[in-house]
Amino acid sequence: MTDFSFDITDVVASLESQHSAREAMLVASRKVIQLSSSSIRSTHRGEYEKATEMNDQARQLLEQCQPQMDQFPGIAANSMFYDAQKEYTESCVTVAIITGSSVPSRASLHVEPAAYINGIVEAASELRRSILDCLRANELERASRLLDVMDDVYTVAISIDFPDALTHGLRRTTDAFRAVLERTRGDVTTAAVFLSARS
Repeated sequence: MTDFSFDITDVVASLESQHSAREAMLVASRKVIQLSSSSIRSTHRGEYEKATEMNDQARQLLEQCQPQMDQFPGIAANSMFYDAQKEYTESCVTVAIITGSSVPSRASLHVEPAAYINGIVEAASELRRSILDCLRANELERASRLLDVMDDVYTVAISIDFPDALTHGLRRTTDAFRAVLERTRGDVTTAAVFLSARS
């Protein structure tokens, strides 16, 4: 037995606090991701009020977790809380674009920079479904406007050149989005040629 003693009371107390914060974050984040996914589905069905209500619920959950995430930033980094912020951004931006509203700013959503830009890119990918719906309804003009939005988002995304550690894989997200964009451009072009030949 040595003469040394180790007092880890503060360490244990801190870890207990972090554990509680992490557990609360995980529960809230899962719910936010579920709400955001449901909001996007509602947006595609034209249930805009319902989609907005779910986004509001998601926002409240994120706000409830934020003080603890600020206290323990290591928990928030590279965690489900980031994914929740990204999905929440995607759902808010999707309903804004589809309804013709102003795209919410990062400050208004209270999300991290990487979550915001990745969420915007994924929201733009969601526009493919709306564009195909427009083409089936012979709404070529609206389909073309939404395609322009996709183009604008791609232009913004490729202008951001920072390490993945900061952007949370934005380059991969953008590469995947480019494939979606080009397929969608092909669909709109084919539809435009077809309608032109008919007229």
